[in-house]
Amino acid sequence: MREHFDELETRSADAREASLAECLPALIGAAMTAPGIAAHLQGVDPRAVTSREALAKLPVLRKSDLGSAQKGAPPFGGLVMKPAHAFAHIFQSPGPIYEPGDVSYNWWRLGRFVHAAGVGPGDIVQNCFGYHLTPAGMMFENAARTVGAAVLPAGTGQTELQVRAAADIGSTVYAGTPDYLRIILEKAEEMGEALEITKATVSGGALFPSLRQSYADRGISCLQCYATADLGNIAYESAAMEGMIVDEGVIVEIVRPGTGDPVAPGEVGEVVVTTLNPDYPLIRFATGDLSAVMEGTSPCGRTNMRIKGWMGRADQTTKIKGMFVRPEQVASFVSAHAEVQKARVIATRDGEMDVMTVQIETEADDPTRFDGGVRAALKMKGVIELVAPGSLPNDGKVIDDQRSYD
Repeated sequence: MREHFDELETRSADAREASLAECLPALIGAAMTAPGIAAHLQGVDPRAVTSREALAKLPVLRKSDLGSAQKGAPPFGGLVMKPAHAFAHIFQSPGPIYEPGDVSYNWWRLGRFVHAAGVGPGDIVQNCFGYHLTPAGMMFENAARTVGAAVLPAGTGQTELQVRAAADIGSTVYAGTPDYLRIILEKAEEMGEALEITKATVSGGALFPSLRQSYADRGISCLQCYATADLGNIAYESAAMEGMIVDEGVIVEIVRPGTGDPVAPGEVGEVVVTTLNPDYPLIRFATGDLSAVMEGTSPCGRTNMRIKGWMGRADQTTKIKGMFVRPEQVASFVSAHAEVQKARVIATRDGEMDVMTVQIETEADDPTRFDGGVRAALKMKGVIELVAPGSLPNDGKVIDDQRSYD
């Protein structure tokens, strides 16, 4: 089995950027023939989008935009490049949001991840992701077939039958949420069955270090990927287990929550993804997840950008004094004041009353100069605290709700 999935994984940074400069204008130009994308990117000249910097100037597409577009033009909101019946599958996620799916080679791009996990010909993948309505089961099925592995389409639940099948057919790979494998292994012990699973490919939940170590103690190597129903594979772990390597079929940006503005490397922000899938080319799609770029490249030899993995949710909208406060409003306040570097809204309680404190990174020393700006952006008065530049936590939070709801 070769070390890397293909030569794209080990390209130089210059080669990768040159490829983006060539493919981005063509991708966006083709995508704008779809009415939903054309409406979202109205006025954009695809020929000018030849770099990450140019891409960062385009508007962000959000999950709520998908829902609105799909209600107006079901099932896919005019965002796909072929008729609905031309796809192999149509999936439904909560919302409902509908996603297309196909069975062509590595369509979801998860083959790159399972290859990095050591899965290949000779393996039997016990696929414990759901096959009902949502796409995770088919995503991992497609990945296994891409690398030449066989698949037991096990789905979720029925743990005793899962153990029986794993023992009888000799499953060597588990695919599913991080914690369900533990339940299968414990049931196998209870039933007196020895399983042959030595590799686990997981997603869709938190892989805690203690859980990963418990699998390692059983001789099972467990790696995770970051994927969504809309985008497919975004980033994945390799055996080096130093961050998550961005997939070669997407462009990942980390932006300040509530904006489309990229943050500095290492700063926590919202994950925004452009997928290079010609069937479903989502341009600057905001995932709502927080992460940060890791400096350097992986010791495994893969050279693409790395991110730190899932670090929370960017949609921190909350109600204070009966009014919604959104990250976009905080971003609006910051952009209106050149002397402000960052701001953070903190919601607390004083007795039975909500209190909104606005912490502002600035070299200014008079908090009253920001009273009007806070009221204009956040629609209410707040306690203003001026803090030194660089002193707010690097956790991606712009709204921190510290109230207890117990």
